[in-house]
Amino acid sequence: MQLLGKRWTGLILYQLLSGPQRFSEIESALPISGRLLSERLKDLEKEGLVNRQVYPDVPVRVEYSLTEKGKALEPVIKEIQLWADQWIEFDNKA
Repeated sequence: MQLLGKRWTGLILYQLLSGPQRFSEIESALPISGRLLSERLKDLEKEGLVNRQVYPDVPVRVEYSLTEKGKALEPVIKEIQLWADQWIEFDNKA
């Protein structure tokens, strides 16, 4: 729970539910700094939720994807999204 409770972790996992993504794709999809995104991805990789795949292209290509352990969180993440859709109102006037 400590890992999942860290700011942005849930949104990073939610973003990766759609499949493997490069760092820049995740960064552009979320309003998060590159430094913090890098830190969270390292934490998730250390806990076995995210896989970091390095491809020897020029320039080097790195993709992040959910492991089986990370994919097992999908029902939980989707339920949280359903709860948010029902109970959290967004002010579109801002």
